[in-house]
This record gives sequence, structure tokens and C-alpha cells, in this order.
Amino acid sequence: MNSSKIVLWVLIIMLSLFLWSCSSSIYKTVYPTLVDGLYDSEFPYNSSSKQLEEIGNSIKLLNTIAFYKSYIFENTMNLTCEQLNEKVLEEKSSQVTYFNNTASGTATLIYTRDRTLGLLTCAHIIDYPDTVISYFENPNGKKTQFVQSFSVKEKQSIYVTDLPEFGEVEIILLDRARDIAIVGKTMISTNAATLPVFSYPIGKAKSLDWGSFVYIFGYPMNYKMVTKGIVSSPNKDGKGSFLIDAVFNRGFSGGIVLAIRDGVPNFEIVGLIRSVPAEYEYILKPMATDEKTSYNPLIPYTGDVYVDQRASLKYGITRVIAIEEIVDYLEENESYLEKKGYYLRKFIGKN
Repeated sequence: MNSSKIVLWVLIIMLSLFLWSCSSSIYKTVYPTLVDGLYDSEFPYNSSSKQLEEIGNSIKLLNTIAFYKSYIFENTMNLTCEQLNEKVLEEKSSQVTYFNNTASGTATLIYTRDRTLGLLTCAHIIDYPDTVISYFENPNGKKTQFVQSFSVKEKQSIYVTDLPEFGEVEIILLDRARDIAIVGKTMISTNAATLPVFSYPIGKAKSLDWGSFVYIFGYPMNYKMVTKGIVSSPNKDGKGSFLIDAVFNRGFSGGIVLAIRDGVPNFEIVGLIRSVPAEYEYILKPMATDEKTSYNPLIPYTGDVYVDQRASLKYGITRVIAIEEIVDYLEENESYLEKKGYYLRKFIGKN
């Protein structure tokens, strides 16, 4: 072999080694080592669609409607709350009206056994007071002790979509302060074990760090969706709660937050979507009608108006209830839940 061929082969070998070195370096940059026991802070490097579809099958749309009967009094009546009873309400009220309040959110099927099923959600979606009282104000704008209206809840219904036997459920457990609730039902003939239940491990929200990557499931505007976010202010209250930057819309409340430990498919539930900051303002609106009506903004409106409260959401700041707080709450009420037929030991990580 002449010297020119030797030089050529040496150059080819050196070039091959150089390209291999570059490829190896690029590979390590794009696909960093994931087996570190920590929650991932990067977008999954391989497909997670199968797992997300499986998880999504356990996510349900939850709707609540509460019906109220309201008694309205003239300001000359000077009635205090202590003076009210059924007779006074019927005889002294100047007007009786009816109204309803509605809410939508997300619930996750976490338990099935025989004909019984249970779902995890946020309390504020389903928690409507039995009575609502408003008071007259004095000329200085301060509330007096005299009742202006007294509203009584006559009925409340909670429905979960995609459940057999009409999907109506009842409140099993509820904590207003923690904003955690369990709803469920025992079906007449359907075997609940055939329904897709959330089966991924319980995680540790306190192990999340700044920039940890998470997936979020929910039903914004009644559409099932999955989105992503990153964690900020981990363990901000010492109980594991944190913030995420995901864009929050009405209906996401009660949705689960999932982190990934050492790559797909190692999903773990780390929290429950709670709320997003909002500012409230009162606006005047035309009296509601059964028919859709359009109004000409160039012509002054002369019909009846009513006051409505409108919330302006601050998108991109979403509060999350830590999974540790959920587990603690369920453990505190384990005996009560089991008496009601809900054995959640598997969900909270007990054998």
C-alpha cells in the first residue's frame, strides 16, 4: 500500500472518530441521564400518548346545580335573622323568587369495588350553603342586622359524565378548608370494576423542585384536555403545595397534576388543581330572557337591568393542593370512609 492510501485511511478513521464523538455529545445533550430518582424537569424524550390516554379515561366532567327559594323583605320590616321561622318567611316576605347556582369541574375515578365507585375532586365545585342571607345597608354603606333576603336550598344535584345509571353521585366526604372532596355512588346493577380507574402511584409533592415538568388533566369549558406546565414555589406552605404556570380555565378545578420520575411511563400524581387568582367586579346586565337577544350599542337600553358579578382570571398562576395533604385527609377519615363502603387504602399507597 503506497503512502497516499495510508494517509487517506488515517484521515477517514480520524474523521469517523470525530463524527462519533460529536454524535455522542449531541445524544447526551438531547437525552440526558434520567435515572437519578428525581422528578424530571424536561419534556419527555419519548412518546407518552399511551399512558396519557389511559389516565384520561379515568378523568370525568363533574357538574353541580343547586336550587334555591328566596324570600325578599321590605326595609321597613326590620327583621333580624333570629326572628325568622317558616311562618314569618311565608307571611312577612314581600316577594318569593327562585334561582339556581351552577358549577363545573373535574373529578378523577380513584376507587371501584363491586357496584360502588368513588371520585376525587375539589370541595368548592360541589359545596353550596343550605342558606344564603343578605342584609340591608345603612346610609353609610355598612351592613345592618336587618335581613333583606333569605334563600333556602331546596335541592342539589351532582352529575358525573360517562358514568352508567344516569351518573348522579352524592357527597361522601368534604373539607372546605382543604378544598378536598370525595363523591360517589352505589349503582343498582352495574359492576363498577369494569370502569377505568386511576392506577398510577402516589407521588411526593415535597420532592418537586423549581422547574419540575408536570402534566395536568381537566375539563375547561366542558372539553377534556391535557396540558403541561412547570413548577414554581415548591412546598411554599410547608405542606407541599405549589404553583404551576399552566393556563387555567373554568372547569380545570379538581383536575389532577402528574409528575414524571426518571422518564415515561413513570407518572405519579402529585396534586389537585385548586384555583387561579381572580379579581371580581360588579356589572349591570340586561334582564335575562329565555330567548337569545341582540342589542344595538348605538341605541340606549331602556329595559330592566340586574347586577351580576364577573370574575377576571389571572391566567398563568395556578394553585395546586399537594398530594400529601390529600392523603393525610383520607387517612384521617379512613374509618368513616370504610363504614360508607369506600376502601381507599390502595389509592393512598397502603397495602
